[in-house]
Amino acid sequence: MLACAAKGGVDGKWIAQLPAREGQTRETTFNFKTEGNKLTGTVSGRGGDNPISDGQVNGDEISFTVTASFRDNEVKLLYKGKVSGNEIHFSRTREGGDQPPQEFTARRA
Repeated sequence: MLACAAKGGVDGKWIAQLPAREGQTRETTFNFKTEGNKLTGTVSGRGGDNPISDGQVNGDEISFTVTASFRDNEVKLLYKGKVSGNEIHFSRTREGGDQPPQEFTARRA
């Protein structure tokens, strides 16, 4: 299992329901591609496709950054995930933010 993510186990499309305001959820699609321990791809949601930067794969753990625009402000979102079969358990924080991490699970599409 440890080599799962490193061997391309995260390549492809994943879908998650991310927590949104007022208890709602918002569907987000992750498209991942790995080369060695480098992770690239996009995160797609209401605001369109945002490229992944600083993506890393380390055993069954992945991490990456997405810069998105919200209300004319650029926000850097930091994702950390642990791969478990056809699921990735994520936590997401906002750079410089003081909110607790958002926890969610993405499932292979």
